[in-house]
Amino acid sequence: MNQNLKHFIRLLWQSVVFWTLAMFCYAIFRYYGMDQEIAVIIKKGFGGNRSFIHPLIILSAIGFGLGILFALIDFFSEKYISKKISLGLIFIVKTCLYFIVIVFMVSIVLDTSSRVLNIAIDLSPGWWKNDKRFWNAIFYMILASFVFSFIKIAFERFGRGVFLKMLIGTYKNPKEEERIFMFLDLKDSTTIAETLSHRKYSQFIQDCFMDLNEVVLKYEAEIYQYVGDEAVLSWTYKRGLLNNNCVGVFFAFEEQRQSRKEYYIQNYGVYPEFKAGLHGGTLMVAEVGFVKKELAYHGDVINTSARIQAECNTHNVSLLLSEKLLKDLQIGKLMTSKSLGNVLLKGKKKEVNIHSIIRNG
Repeated sequence: MNQNLKHFIRLLWQSVVFWTLAMFCYAIFRYYGMDQEIAVIIKKGFGGNRSFIHPLIILSAIGFGLGILFALIDFFSEKYISKKISLGLIFIVKTCLYFIVIVFMVSIVLDTSSRVLNIAIDLSPGWWKNDKRFWNAIFYMILASFVFSFIKIAFERFGRGVFLKMLIGTYKNPKEEERIFMFLDLKDSTTIAETLSHRKYSQFIQDCFMDLNEVVLKYEAEIYQYVGDEAVLSWTYKRGLLNNNCVGVFFAFEEQRQSRKEYYIQNYGVYPEFKAGLHGGTLMVAEVGFVKKELAYHGDVINTSARIQAECNTHNVSLLLSEKLLKDLQIGKLMTSKSLGNVLLKGKKKEVNIHSIIRNG
């Protein structure tokens, strides 16, 4: 419940801020300086020095209300609809809902404004059908919604803060950062893939990663990439250590899958188990590519994390991490660590001390 509430609040403030600013800008584009234009007739109530103030207030209020209602639509769409119907159908449904909301919100705000500001506004049934100003605003909102969607996709693709840094060229030249990486891999993937058809297996992996997506935001993880049945998660070092986010996400993922165990057994005849390897340290990050630009991390941290995860099968454990990272964590009484000694990881010249972690209770 708390996770859903946090997600909704995040959607709400983003939507409210964007649409309030968008309609504020529309008021400037549409009405600022209008009383100074030649041959423009201003109706009574919008004359003089107040010609710009009233539409500015009205349109900003409309943007605020739209932000709230659009956030509700997006939240329930992501939570209950997006997993069941195609992207095209979702677009059609949401577009229809947006249109109904716009007509409703504009009618409410204009009616209130006409009473408070004493402005004569025609709001007879179906007023919007032949109102050119309304359709002008609709066209603007369509363009604004594309901008909003682009911004959301960019932030989801690159993670919080990363998109803005790419926008200003922070990673044009390789930059040194301290980060934590987790390589998360499906156990017995080959056996499961052979049991299920390739289509069924693909749906199975999709369901697993949907469960992962349910918990990553709570633990402030960035999903660096998906590779087949493996996901690579990343944190800045400070954020990964905070509240033990880098290990907490693994156990939260287990809980999420456990809550849907019956679903997995019923639909696939198998329950997914995952193994993970964690390591942290300094590495380089840079923009790579031109046709498909993305951030890439280069350094020993990546390789070591992957090799530690590969040791899970050898020691028959689900979660392993390096001693270096364990020393920086504060696992307290909620978790128990066990040293597995020094191991020579594949491709490494020096041995690495690794530890397993289990959750108490």
